[in-house]
Amino acid sequence: PLGLSAFALTTFVLSLVNTKARSVETPNVVVGLAMFYGGLIQLFAGMWEIALNNTFGGTALSSYGGFWLSFGAIYIDFFGIKKAYNDPIELENAVGFYLIGWCIFTLGLTMCTMKSTLAFMGLFAFLTITFLLLAIAKFTQSVAVNQAGGVFGIITALIAWYNAYAGLANKENSYLVANAIRLPDNLFKDK
Repeated sequence: PLGLSAFALTTFVLSLVNTKARSVETPNVVVGLAMFYGGLIQLFAGMWEIALNNTFGGTALSSYGGFWLSFGAIYIDFFGIKKAYNDPIELENAVGFYLIGWCIFTLGLTMCTMKSTLAFMGLFAFLTITFLLLAIAKFTQSVAVNQAGGVFGIITALIAWYNAYAGLANKENSYLVANAIRLPDNLFKDK
């Protein structure tokens, strides 16, 4: 739940920027979240999952912690990433490559959630679509596609918060407990 919450909040804020909500277009407000909550805290949560022998949780949380740290580094002058590109289109294409890589990685994780719950698989499926749309937006410089990526990112964040809540809420601490909808585990078996 800690890692999912860190991912959700950071994704939510960046996605609002991507949709240009309240006319905010500059993503720098996300840098603090990306470095500390989405990045560092999520990385810690992933390492704790590895210590508990949860390979999937450790891989996913640590990787997305790394994603947020690397995303934040793009906007921190010290790293010189943005400065290295004289042509803004080249920078957009480079970020597009970065996002396509994350899309491919996330698609792989999505395949590993096909026997879990609807909400858990939905999280990774929507995140895959989010990365794909944002990459396309970078390659085409399309504001509309970027905004669509932002909308999918908001949905992804809400699903992540739901999954975090489902992991936290129980009959001892809440009157509202999330009931998991399990996906069938025999979908591809011969009849």
